[in-house]
Amino acid sequence: MTTMTLDTPAVATAPAKAPAVDTADGIRRRELALFLRSRRERITPEQVGLPRGPRRRTPGLRREEVAQLAAVGVTWYTWLEQARDIQVSVQVLDSVARALLLDRGERAHLFALAGVVDPQPGTDSPSVTPELRAMLRALEPLPASVQNARYDILAYNRTYGRLMCDLDALPPENRNCLWLHFTDPVWLANALNGAEARRSMAAKFRASMAEHIAEPAWKCLLKRLLDASPEFRELWARHEVIPVDDQKAAILRHPRVGLLRLDHTSLWTGPVPGTRLITFTPADEDTRAGLERLHALALAEQHASAAPQSGPRPAGDLRPMKGLGRMGDNGRSAQPPR
Repeated sequence: MTTMTLDTPAVATAPAKAPAVDTADGIRRRELALFLRSRRERITPEQVGLPRGPRRRTPGLRREEVAQLAAVGVTWYTWLEQARDIQVSVQVLDSVARALLLDRGERAHLFALAGVVDPQPGTDSPSVTPELRAMLRALEPLPASVQNARYDILAYNRTYGRLMCDLDALPPENRNCLWLHFTDPVWLANALNGAEARRSMAAKFRASMAEHIAEPAWKCLLKRLLDASPEFRELWARHEVIPVDDQKAAILRHPRVGLLRLDHTSLWTGPVPGTRLITFTPADEDTRAGLERLHALALAEQHASAAPQSGPRPAGDLRPMKGLGRMGDNGRSAQPPR
């Protein structure tokens, strides 16, 4: 059997053998191949920012286009659609799922057919207790959130949800501070000391990842950042490390309340580093007044949307973020920005 990993080159050097379809493994691989092809053929080039071209005959995307979007080898992806006997890494499957714009159910089906565990976090975070959610509310108007060691934002209060961007409007998989700092244009525009913050976060992530080096969820986040951000790739190549408890002040220019100078506090919620409570406190009176205005705006938006309706969850809903890495709570496909 040919084993393919993240470092598989675009052109393979040895043929992969197609299994007999009457075996359980062969049937599963055949179903995986058919499923991938069906998902590929439903996506138009325009949906993923590719030109259509005058001579396109293939329904949806071509195989090489999916490989390009997923940053995997064309030969490898072709073998996958041909039900060849190759080993599938979770990092590459994660990239393929994003390239094909799979929703929550489709993503679960993909990983089930591949016979591997989805590396993204589960539907609920047991570390976000009712007591933590009550604390988040009590801290308002101070912005506060609960994050894990991988910078996933597990829960947040109303002020934090409007601090850097509208977190409620984002797919849950994109509610990750590393991802937002390096890829979200609103975060990039609002953080006045963003370059310093991004360098610090990349170094802290490397320090933390030393204890999680083989965990698929960490490896998938790393691959996603390396694929999406040239700045992150450059910083990651430096091999800098900073202790996780090293904190810096944040300077933001909020489009609705003006300049905010914030001191950062991080408190571990357990006996060992892992989930932590992140709180921002005002460094001056102008910032304190700005946070009070931001909180008032969040309350007004919550009241305006108090009537039952479909769509994004209200800003004050402090339930743990569900479906991290799959689909947003508003039912939209949880696809990363391109």
